[in-house]
Amino acid sequence: MTRREIELEQTGRIVEPLSLPTELRDEADLRPREIQEFIGQSDLVAHLRIMLTAAKQRGQVADHVLFAGPPGLGKTSLAGIVASEMNVGLRLTSGPILTRPGDLAAILTDLQEGDVLFIDEIHRLPRQVEEVLYPAMEDRRLDVLVGRGPSARSIRLELPAFTLVGATTRTGLVASPLRDRFGFVGRLDLYNDDDLSAIVTRSARLLSYEADDEGAREIARRSRGTPRIANRLLRRVRDVAQIEGAGRISHAIAQRALTQFGIDERGLDKVDRALLGYLCTQSDGRPVGLVTLAQVVGEESHTIEEAYEPYLIREGLIARTPRGRIATDAAFAHLGLKRPGGGLL
Repeated sequence: MTRREIELEQTGRIVEPLSLPTELRDEADLRPREIQEFIGQSDLVAHLRIMLTAAKQRGQVADHVLFAGPPGLGKTSLAGIVASEMNVGLRLTSGPILTRPGDLAAILTDLQEGDVLFIDEIHRLPRQVEEVLYPAMEDRRLDVLVGRGPSARSIRLELPAFTLVGATTRTGLVASPLRDRFGFVGRLDLYNDDDLSAIVTRSARLLSYEADDEGAREIARRSRGTPRIANRLLRRVRDVAQIEGAGRISHAIAQRALTQFGIDERGLDKVDRALLGYLCTQSDGRPVGLVTLAQVVGEESHTIEEAYEPYLIREGLIARTPRGRIATDAAFAHLGLKRPGGGLL
């Protein structure tokens, strides 16, 4: 890594789109850097392209943008693309680390004209920090309180024009006054297998490997509709292909590698199957509480609720009831079992 790249990593500010050599990108960043490289989310990308092109033609900064959706769908990548398309710097931070108004004020006063400020998990901003953003977003000013007690006085600082890009996985937790100040709100949805296959093919090329159509589709099919998971699985499949001396990721290699790493044909891993197994076999089909499920698999309750349960519900494998979680007929079918009373398990 060059001195310039180390400096950019330490400061968190990208002055221009980086063009990394292959050896540096190999195990690092597979994110698209230009809007034409972004695969999927066609409606959102089309609207974003119009907004950015119009802003450039007017010679203005882009409007504030909020991206919402499940983790791993490309919110951070789109923030980088906004900065790249506008040819400005990118400053990265996240809601949980901005604990005091002074933390945000330090970042805002360090921005250059036109810069993009990306705040990940923006719904986790403390209320007192959030209120600092309101005048900064609308009027490009920052009110700072200097001193304490009777001698305290307020100083107004003028800020350069900037674009705030927020990302959230919980849209409902973004305060209404903050959400209303964004000029563009884009919702990212889970990807279909065709788009994920294209992403896997592109990522494999960046990793100096080739994936045939069936191999890429097999990885895509087990990726839960999420590019981040697809890229992670691709790296593990590539490891197997490398050890076996295969120069191409075929369907057979992808299938064998993913099965070896415990990812079944529906993208379920060991924890997912443990949850379904308990609901189908140990509970006799009765509802089970979240705390009980967490103890069964050795995870925290909030991890089960946020990381595993949404996909299982979306796939129709479990259902939430007032009394707890139950396995659906699809879960019994996936595990090759029959419901109690309908035959032997």
